[in-house]
Amino acid sequence: MEVIVRFIGTFSTILNKKLTIKFGDPPNMQKVIEKIVEDIPRIKKRLININLKELETNALILLNEREISTLNGLETILKNGDEIIFIPISHGG
Repeated sequence: MEVIVRFIGTFSTILNKKLTIKFGDPPNMQKVIEKIVEDIPRIKKRLININLKELETNALILLNEREISTLNGLETILKNGDEIIFIPISHGG
């Protein structure tokens, strides 16, 4: 099975393309993020909060145009052909 991944905003300065990632079994969103970080290490500190023990993204994540928190968060199971979009979150203070 395959999922399509796109990066928007400042993420696109690292990856200015659409990725297709293949999996044997349907992954959840957390497995997709782990695979991206494993395959593209330079995006790790921009995509996830490396200071936490648990995975926390620095991005708004859309699955087929729906924010994943309205689904099952990082436990959301993906289907063949799903499109994931990562949009960076800016924090100020």
